[in-house]
Amino acid sequence: MTGTPEVWSSFTYDPREPRYAALRASDHDRAVVHQVLAEAYADGRLDREEYDERSQRVDGLRVLGDFRPILDDLVAPPPTPGRSLAHASHRDLETLAERAWRTKRREASFSFAGASLVTTAIWFATCFSDGTFDPYFFWPGFVIAFSLLHLVRVASSHREIVDSELRRLEKRRAKDQRGRGPLG
Repeated sequence: MTGTPEVWSSFTYDPREPRYAALRASDHDRAVVHQVLAEAYADGRLDREEYDERSQRVDGLRVLGDFRPILDDLVAPPPTPGRSLAHASHRDLETLAERAWRTKRREASFSFAGASLVTTAIWFATCFSDGTFDPYFFWPGFVIAFSLLHLVRVASSHREIVDSELRRLEKRRAKDQRGRGPLG
């Protein structure tokens, strides 16, 4: 169970969600945390002293949001785009949206660099005739200019791209939640 996104779905409500953070925790929720701590101790990720300290803290916690600091360094990162988002928190969705923008920016950078290098190399190779350098019109400039414009557009549209991706992920989460039922 530890290290998997299913830990968060084992709770009555996801403690990472701000709207559930103030809800009172159930005995079931405390049992989930104790199970994660026991597995982390068994795996050697917690020493005996830290395990005892965290276990004692769990018994005294009243609301779901208080479980996060105890589990954050023991549970796997947010879900990946290929998995169900039914139990993903808003913070998880923001992380995924930010990652999508970084991916688009990286792709635009590689497109610019790759297209520039390849077209310039072709131009340079075709400028040699009979062993002499005979440069003519620098046609790769068009490719370089358009790929640079795309890179600048992606880099300068950070907020718009992240917001658009966040809306898309929220729609997908709502769809996944309808498919899984109220408690998954």
